[in-house]
Amino acid sequence: MPTSSPATDLWEELAGAAERESPLWAEALRPPGERELEPVFSPLCEGRFALAVETIYEGYLVHYGRPRLFAPADANTTLLLGDYLYAHGLVRLAELGRVEPVDDLAELISLCAQLRGDGTRGDGAAWAATAVLLGRGALADARAALRDSGDPEPLAALARSAAGAQAVERSLVAHARRLG
Repeated sequence: MPTSSPATDLWEELAGAAERESPLWAEALRPPGERELEPVFSPLCEGRFALAVETIYEGYLVHYGRPRLFAPADANTTLLLGDYLYAHGLVRLAELGRVEPVDDLAELISLCAQLRGDGTRGDGAAWAATAVLLGRGALADARAALRDSGDPEPLAALARSAAGAQAVERSLVAHARRLG
């Protein structure tokens, strides 16, 4: 009997949790055949963080790009759904019992909102480095370089050093497609 893969379970859990949470989110879900089950930053993180990272990233895509699982009907639903996914991803992290990963992803959400508001590039590097180094307390200086000087290279370098250039590049290319 075939079993589902961890990646399939991730998408089923993300969609199922939203569907169970609210009829509004259930209505916003794309039909199963139209969902784009492409992990973007979870391949860079520890497996225990994958669902939370992709939940929060889906919220980011709802706000700023092309979501993979959802097609909200209007601007109000879009805003609320993106915020729900952010919050739900942070709750998933909190359930793991450590505050550091929650702090890292909350900082990422804040930094990316600032970048979007300022029209500054570098969100992909911020996502990649955060996924790779989630909960390790190694991101503050590199985040400050992006936040204060608009320089994403320290974050990109941290990500490449920890996960390898090819893995980071795959995630950044997928990210660019989602925001394009």
